[in-house]
Amino acid sequence: MTSDPNASAAPPRGKRADVRRNERALLDAAAAVFVTHGVDAPVRLIASQAGVGMGTIYRHFPTRPALIAAVYRHQVEALAQAGPALLQDEEDPRTALRRWVAGFVDFLVTKHGLAGAMGADTDGADDLHRFFLDQLVPVCDTLLLAALGDTGTKQISGFVLMRGIGNLCIGAGNDTRYDAGRLVDLLVTGLLTTE
Repeated sequence: MTSDPNASAAPPRGKRADVRRNERALLDAAAAVFVTHGVDAPVRLIASQAGVGMGTIYRHFPTRPALIAAVYRHQVEALAQAGPALLQDEEDPRTALRRWVAGFVDFLVTKHGLAGAMGADTDGADDLHRFFLDQLVPVCDTLLLAALGDTGTKQISGFVLMRGIGNLCIGAGNDTRYDAGRLVDLLVTGLLTTE
């Protein structure tokens, strides 16, 4: 009996749960090392922090730009998931907005060096920026709507708020006297008290 060669081919499967878990742990470790040592930190530090061999890192992420891009995406996804979780956990949507904005500030301040680390891969950097906007603007819009209602969101969009916060965070890591988080908190306080 002849059989269709395509009939026995199994559909492609996603990564196993343990592989995804290990990859998340590796990305969390890399993010922590990048915060303390910068994006040029030796891979051996990341491997040590993650409790894996350097070969494991290179197997998942063959180049430094690939690792940096994966860390960036991982952190953006975590921020995107945090918005709905905060709205569910917090009784006051204004508190949810404040907590999400604080996480957003931490993300912005600690991702210094990304553009330079991507090197000549401007398409890759552009893709990451689009991913960032696609994932986070709707979350910020939802938080603003919950915190301010319809009338408030007509005055400011998630994109505009995120852009303003981003501008306040520029260079925050270069001067210890500058507290971007405090300034952003003042911005959000003003936003929430505007009638």
